[in-house]
Formats: sequence, C-alpha cells, structure tokens
Amino acid sequence: MPGKKPIIVVGSINLDLVAVTERIPAVGETVLGLDFQIHPGGKGANQAVAVARLGYPVCMIGRLGNDAFGSQLRTHLQSVGVDLSGVATSPGASGVAVIEVSSKGENSIIVAPGANAKVTPQDVTDNLGIIRQAGMVLTQLEIPLETVEHLASVCARENVPLILDPAPARELPKAILEKTQWLTPNELEAAFYSSGHSLPSAQIAQSILANGCRGVILKLGSQGVYLTSRDGVDEFVPAFRVKAVDTTAAGDAFNGAFAVGLMLGKSPQQSAVFGAAVAAISVTRVGAQPAMPTMAEVASFLHENSTICL
Repeated sequence: MPGKKPIIVVGSINLDLVAVTERIPAVGETVLGLDFQIHPGGKGANQAVAVARLGYPVCMIGRLGNDAFGSQLRTHLQSVGVDLSGVATSPGASGVAVIEVSSKGENSIIVAPGANAKVTPQDVTDNLGIIRQAGMVLTQLEIPLETVEHLASVCARENVPLILDPAPARELPKAILEKTQWLTPNELEAAFYSSGHSLPSAQIAQSILANGCRGVILKLGSQGVYLTSRDGVDEFVPAFRVKAVDTTAAGDAFNGAFAVGLMLGKSPQQSAVFGAAVAAISVTRVGAQPAMPTMAEVASFLHENSTICL
C-alpha cells in the first residue's frame, strides 16, 4: 500500500514454545502433552505480523538477543514484511514464551522477557524519525513501563495516535492513560483496571474510561468486543462464530487489524468488525503469527459471514 503512513509497533519479540495438552494442568500436576511446536511470538511481534499479513506497511521498534533465537526471529519477521530498522540487538537471550494450549483452545502463558526487558526510553528517542512518520503506534506491557511512558509522551508530542494493549496487566500512571487513544484490555485485564468485576461490559468500560484514556475496547473473547470513547462511540460488536483450536494471540490479531482498519479510513465500529474477523480466523489455526490471515482471506470471510457493511 504505497503512500500510506506506516503503523509502528513498539514491543516484545519472543520465541513461543507451545505444548498442546488435553487440559491445562493444575498447580503441582503433570499431564501428558499431545503435541509440541515452536513458533515466533511476542505480543509486539504478533501485532506487527498481523498488520504485515494484511498488506499494510509496518515497522517494529524493540530488541532481540544475540542468540540463535534472535537470528531466527529476525529472519522470520523480515520474511513476512515487517521493517526491522528499529530493532536492535542486545547481548544475551531473546525473549521466550512457554505456552500451554488445551484441546478446547484455552491457553496459559509464561513469558521470560530476555532482550525485551532491555528496550529503554533511549530506544524510543533513537527511533524518533520512524515514529514521526507513523500514522499510528501500537504498544503493550511486555517491555519496561518507563519505556511505554516515554513512548506515550513522544506520541502525544508528535500527534501520533497510540493504541495500548495493557498486557500483562499492571498499574498504569495517569500520564500514560491520558495519552492513550485506545486502551484494549481483555476480560481479565478489564477486571484489573475497573472497579467492578461483575458489572455489565458498558459499566466496566466506562469505569476504565474514567481513568483518563480517550477510548476503551473490551476484548470479550467468544462474546465479541465492546467499544466506548469520549467521542461518543458506544457499541457492542459480536464475535463471529467459529470453531476455535488455539486462542493464542487472538487479541493481538484484533489489535493489529483494528489499527489497519483505522488507517484505511474505517470508523472505530467498522474497524472493530474487521478486527473481529481477523481474530476469528486466527483462532481456527494453531500458533500465534502463523495464524494471522491475509487481506484476501479476511475479505472472503467477511463476504461469507458479515451482515455489517464495511
């Protein structure tokens, strides 16, 4: 898509070690695995690949280790079209995620940050030229919080919209929230950031919105997504009905696609439908980045399933 301002992703790059089991074990329990796979992952890289697979220009800012995993991950991201001019190399290990996936598609994840923990505010400053060219910036919380806070300040100063995926959930300074265009928690994260765990989605979203961000998207898994914003957006978008085999990175698929939708001129509601379609396709496939669909696949899926005009 020549001439389009790129989407910039500032975030984590991991290698995912995935064990498939009949069910996720309880504490202290050992279960037999049904399969084992190795996939590229990391919430930042997942979102970047989601954008790239949709054919939209995307650049990453982050860090890889100087280990074999780092070389493997760099080669892979370049092969799918992610611009890595903002990705530096640090001595030591790259990020790794150990993922358990049940036969029902549920997952449990442990992340060892590795080089992701070394992404500093200076990395943001060093790549200021890239950020200034951006149409939108995506970030998550798998890099140091001080880096996210500096990024939010830079985006606000340069007038570049910021989408923050608050995962893993942690306390966020008001200075970050006030500079966030869209905060996109899932159900567990929404409970962390809201005052009512059993409230209806609209009230939870309003509770989070009151913390300072300009818009909130609750990612409700198989139910869909709920959007609300200070600009008057207030809408529930139901999920598409598919048979899930692996929900890993479904939220990342949504975030990347939602950003692409906005950059293509869609409304937030239309972008949420587009994102829901991308997420739906992704959960029918195994793995994080390998599950991300192309624009042609999404167009075909929407033609067959959507009654909402995009």
